[in-house]
Amino acid sequence: MLRTRTCLGGMVTAPHHLAAEAGASVLREGGNAIEAMIASAAAIAVVYPHMNGIGGDGFWLVSRSGEPPVGIQACGPAAGMADRTFYMSHGDTSIPTRGPRAALTVAGAVGGWSEAKRLAEATGGGVPLSRLLEPAIHYALEGFPVSSSQARLTREKWEELHAAPGFTETFAAGGPPIEGGILSQKALAESLKRLAATGLDDFYRGDLARALAAGLESAGSPLRLNDLEAYQPRRVAPAQTRFKSGHLYNMPPPTQGISSLMILKIFEAMDIQQAEGFEHVHALVEATKRAFLLRNAHVGDPVQMGDQWKSWLSNEMIAKEAAVIDMKSAAPWPPPAKPGDTIWMGAVDRDGNVVSYIQSIFWEFGSGLVVPQTGILWQNRGASFTLGPGPNELAPGRLPFHTLNPAMARLDDGTNLAYGTMGGEGQPQTQSAIFSRHVFFGQDMQEAVTAPRWLLGRTWGETSTNLKLENRFDSRIVEQLRSAGHDVQVVDAYEDKMGHAGMVSIGPDGVIRAATDPRSDGSCASL
Repeated sequence: MLRTRTCLGGMVTAPHHLAAEAGASVLREGGNAIEAMIASAAAIAVVYPHMNGIGGDGFWLVSRSGEPPVGIQACGPAAGMADRTFYMSHGDTSIPTRGPRAALTVAGAVGGWSEAKRLAEATGGGVPLSRLLEPAIHYALEGFPVSSSQARLTREKWEELHAAPGFTETFAAGGPPIEGGILSQKALAESLKRLAATGLDDFYRGDLARALAAGLESAGSPLRLNDLEAYQPRRVAPAQTRFKSGHLYNMPPPTQGISSLMILKIFEAMDIQQAEGFEHVHALVEATKRAFLLRNAHVGDPVQMGDQWKSWLSNEMIAKEAAVIDMKSAAPWPPPAKPGDTIWMGAVDRDGNVVSYIQSIFWEFGSGLVVPQTGILWQNRGASFTLGPGPNELAPGRLPFHTLNPAMARLDDGTNLAYGTMGGEGQPQTQSAIFSRHVFFGQDMQEAVTAPRWLLGRTWGETSTNLKLENRFDSRIVEQLRSAGHDVQVVDAYEDKMGHAGMVSIGPDGVIRAATDPRSDGSCASL
């Protein structure tokens, strides 16, 4: 049984042990939590390519001692050429989910690293960029053992991906890889070396940008050099709300962070007294439905939707939503869900700086397109746009809806907590499960992450929108949920689809605690 890790001085939790170690090595050399996270982000982009990459997006929440939390929105907009006419001219009735035309948004992750580096320096950091990228370059050049999830997902998605330009040569030159086989990515290593030598801005306004633009255009993507050159990450004020024992923080639109905050606020208003029983699961599932109805109807490009989401966290709105929930009966749930592939990581240093970070290429292996000569796998985040009217309607320069939402809490007892997960539609649900267990009901952090979980909705290519429960739930709870009208499907224990979650915190005594998910290939690494 995994136990909560504790230490003094610093800790990184990540869903791949090499990424956790990359960040912890920076902490050992005196770097701060933000610098450690840049190193982890670069490393995991190499060693967990099915879940994320430097051709994807990222979102940061950073809590610095004595300062209000700050967010970094590192997501790219749709290309200037990406509109309904472009897709209709290619015979598309919807945006493709794989291949070059799925690669229609600028990749913002590297820009986010750059903005985070500036924040790290303002927080006293001085670790050179070349050092932060060193582990990633090493693993790309020398290779790393393929994880079980990468091997499995490559096999499962082979028919969708093998024809995408550059995919087979990069990830499956001898056919789908086997677990433990060594994979190197020498073209990606050269791209990372260039960034280390010339600076991260080269990704958008240098020789690497020109190579990316030429490769994307030749493959058939609507992205062009001017799209890359115009990109800038943004510091944003986090979405936040007060709950009984502290403050919760998440990312504002275009992410579903508002949903994560709503679920926990609605659940708290229902005053459930005990963890792990029918009421705990039913109330959180029903709160998820209420939050997702608003999300599906309104969340998209923040310029288009405005600030209406801020009223969703008012006490009046939360009370209204909680009152709708029937604690004896499940509400119908037909709306479609949004799949996704992502990683979440957390870091804390000795000075109390806390980072909650999420990095993604949307679906597993994103668009599948590896940009020629660069080794960079491009995301398919723009596939979440629609070609018809709605909150997520495609237009040049618009930001697509994002499932990504790193979470953070500052508790009244002085504890700072970062938590999150991958899992697309499941992210707010898993966040609500692990947070409610640990903070509302006092469970051990690792126990809260390891405990059996649920998922309402579709994930990873499945069409069902039912309530999936891991088979470790007590059979009596399963039957109670069915009796209440939930369409329950029991799945295997420790399923990937339930997310790769993690938590890390620092208490007022300076003790750092962290947990990693047994469903992942991760670990917690410390000084």
